[in-house]
Amino acid sequence: MKKIIFAFVALFFATLSYAQIEGKWKTIDDETGKAKSIVEIYKKSDGKYYGKILQLLIKPAHATCVDCKDDRKNKPLLGMEIVRGMKKEGNEFTGGTITDPKTGKTYKCNISREGDKLNVRGYIGFSLIGRSQTWQAVK
Repeated sequence: MKKIIFAFVALFFATLSYAQIEGKWKTIDDETGKAKSIVEIYKKSDGKYYGKILQLLIKPAHATCVDCKDDRKNKPLLGMEIVRGMKKEGNEFTGGTITDPKTGKTYKCNISREGDKLNVRGYIGFSLIGRSQTWQAVK
């Protein structure tokens, strides 16, 4: 009986940690397949999740977000919050935005986790019309 209870407890905690997105992630460009940056996703006191660029793995054309239209305009890419306001809904994180610092465009965002990978989908309007990237956990 103790083994069964232990198995259920272990499975419960494994399920909880599986759906978490907090941590460091290597972003992979969906067009080139190359690693671009390391992003740290964290939870703020408002209960929402945010992500900022910790490291650039490819030298960008500009060190700042020259095409951003909001408070990030002309701000350094390092330390820039590119994921904002994500809320956990079941096993998915939704309701927030993601900004592409290369183009300055901001998209609605959905994030789901599968093992050591995040499926990050940025879109305008409907989720069917957008781009997806797979980010890898940094160990």
